[in-house]
Amino acid sequence: MDTRVALGGRVALVTGASSGIGEAAARRLQDAGFTVYAAARRVERMAGLRAAGVRTIALDVTDDDSARAAVDRILAEQGRIDVLVNNAGYGSYGALEDVPLTEAQAQLDVNVLGLARMAQLVLPSLRAQRSGTVINISSMGGQFTTPLGAWYHASKYAVEALSDAMRMELAPFGVDVVVVEPGSIRTEWGAIAAANVRTTSGGGPYAAQAEAVAVSLGRSSLPHAPMTSSPEVIARAIVRAATARRPRPRYRVGFGAKPMVLAHRILPARVFDRLIQGVMGVRV
Repeated sequence: MDTRVALGGRVALVTGASSGIGEAAARRLQDAGFTVYAAARRVERMAGLRAAGVRTIALDVTDDDSARAAVDRILAEQGRIDVLVNNAGYGSYGALEDVPLTEAQAQLDVNVLGLARMAQLVLPSLRAQRSGTVINISSMGGQFTTPLGAWYHASKYAVEALSDAMRMELAPFGVDVVVVEPGSIRTEWGAIAAANVRTTSGGGPYAAQAEAVAVSLGRSSLPHAPMTSSPEVIARAIVRAATARRPRPRYRVGFGAKPMVLAHRILPARVFDRLIQGVMGVRV
């Protein structure tokens, strides 16, 4: 049975669209028939999307004025928003003892409060039209934790909780809320997170762990990296969620996502700890 809905005139907003999952999602949604607005802080990095016909706009999800201006522009030009893809985010890594609380706040400002800010601005329109989909990009790391990633994982656990609450709150208004939980994906995210962990914990008592974690994270950014998936895998899941009549609450896709979450559910905590430490190359 065809689960897709008519896409004529439907509008999608994708945050964090300058690279990786966001860029791939913007292209895929456009191919599926959406009018797509790709948003990011660095508009110049979206030149390829603009050349492909995707509308590009400047957006800092941590700034009220920037976020409001972006949403107001889309509503003024299109009269509606049908799909919000909350993809903007980054990975702050380092031992909890080492991470300044200012950096912890920055991580939550982008990954959690930025997501909530965009939802608050878009939801009145979705409720008024009694339709639409909010797609929050979490991670398999929203279900379990890796060493030296306390604040990143805390942010993704928060995304999971916010999404569950939103799903129940918005159901009476015909608005769907979906969580996408990527596994290991080949993007620049890993290289950025690797640099963060080396900067934060590379010179102190956690140095050995930091180097092991950095190597593991950085490997996922290499071209044709093994045990990773392309951002296209996640983009396809986003399009499935955006076009389904009744989307699933969660789409767990990409290398390792399903087996790792299952392992976390069934293994004793300390056994799973050792598994994760082994995967990350951390010696105990």
